[in-house]
Amino acid sequence: MHVGILGGGQLARMMALAGVPLGHQFTFIDPAPDACAQNLGQLKMIGWDEPEAVAEALADCDCVTFDFENVPASTLAYLAKHHQVQPNPSALKVSQDRLTEKEFFSRLGIPVAPFASVVSRPELLAAIETIGVPAVLKTRCLGYDGKGQALIRSTEDLEATWQQLENSDLILEGWVDFHHECAITAVRDFQGDIKFYPLTHTVHEQGILQFALSPSPVNSQWQSSAEEIARTVLDELDYVGCLTIEFFVSDKGLIVNEFAPRVHNSAHWSIEGAVCSQFENHLRAISGRPLGQTQVHGHSLMINFIGQMPSQAMLEIPNLHWHDYGKKPREGRKVGHATWCVHDWSGLKAGLKSFESFLNQDRYQTLSGLVELAD
Repeated sequence: MHVGILGGGQLARMMALAGVPLGHQFTFIDPAPDACAQNLGQLKMIGWDEPEAVAEALADCDCVTFDFENVPASTLAYLAKHHQVQPNPSALKVSQDRLTEKEFFSRLGIPVAPFASVVSRPELLAAIETIGVPAVLKTRCLGYDGKGQALIRSTEDLEATWQQLENSDLILEGWVDFHHECAITAVRDFQGDIKFYPLTHTVHEQGILQFALSPSPVNSQWQSSAEEIARTVLDELDYVGCLTIEFFVSDKGLIVNEFAPRVHNSAHWSIEGAVCSQFENHLRAISGRPLGQTQVHGHSLMINFIGQMPSQAMLEIPNLHWHDYGKKPREGRKVGHATWCVHDWSGLKAGLKSFESFLNQDRYQTLSGLVELAD
């Protein structure tokens, strides 16, 4: 089967690595000449906003998917006239606008933070009056990894924040007083059958995922609630493929932050840590094949490498799996990750010290705090 992927980054690369053993061939659409997936298929350097050219480039593909949620939904809708496109364009459209996404969750009775649309300074003042501070002002579209948002700690921050973001359509979201963050990844096939991975305990810094731990003992009590929410979302969207929902864990339970209609960074651990990875399961779903099992082999800790790869001496750690995306180093850029797989929780706690010499002090302390909280 020939699969077209809009996007040629690390997610497309990992999909292709999972798909080659299944007999898939891949064509990637990405305007970047150095797209890191290119050595695993054909790269067509075309803008995502050129639907006719994209359709022509993918003419030989049996199905089409994407690795980047900022691909224009209109391009996917155009492609859907000629190809099997999954996840469907309407699911992507909901996720691309934070206001539409929050309204979608609210309509389904799924808990979210208080929110309000903001298109003018008077509307911002009115929203602050209703929601209060602290709050987060975000662009409605084109934000990821912490981009396009600013924290308003007090009314003194209003003017600077408004000047920073005023030229965009915005949403104000109330601050959620949370204990920690977590995410669930699920996969749904054409028949509506769904499989769930365990909740992943996540830690972000400046909006970028730093660590992901799955399964986490502290999250076991929330698994069924997260599955119920994910099932509601997947069925409502008539979704096919993998989807991840990110949560805040608060005194009131799970509060949804957002969802990603694609394979997701928080489930990279599933490559080695689960019977069937999110990447293989996504391809199985969109190609009409039976879904793979999502059971885990033990506990998995994923460490994102931001900016540059660390010393390869880290490979001396037993049961560590190394993923170099082949990207040029750049501040704030995800260039790779490692996943450490451990049979039991006591072994994970006992072996954590192995990472101290490979992470700076702040990152190691954050990692230690994650494991302590998860215990």
